[in-house]
Amino acid sequence: MDVEPPVDEFSPQESTTAERLHVIAHRATLDVSRALIHHVARSLRDERRRVGTPKGSRALTPFWQAVLILRWFRGEHDIPKLGRDHRVSRATAYRYIAEGIDILAAQAPNLHEALNRA
Repeated sequence: MDVEPPVDEFSPQESTTAERLHVIAHRATLDVSRALIHHVARSLRDERRRVGTPKGSRALTPFWQAVLILRWFRGEHDIPKLGRDHRVSRATAYRYIAEGIDILAAQAPNLHEALNRA
């Protein structure tokens, strides 16, 4: 009697690299485009420059802060866990997410602009 293996065998040749999938790997797959991460990271970098934040003085680079923020937007609302995942304190995680929301909100059109575009 032939017995089937309980799990299909995995071949590394069958897998697709994260680069070809256009996703960012962070202990799990974040289902946003690399372009979006870079847009948010550039916005964070520009704000840091605007307010005079010294380079290297933050716990996360703009890229990893963007990943943190987008993970939160994609539904990971356990901020202490997000902080642990990114090796920052709970307070820093809250602050980084709030900063990202403020920066993105400043880029959003107001009601008048949105109606003109529609």
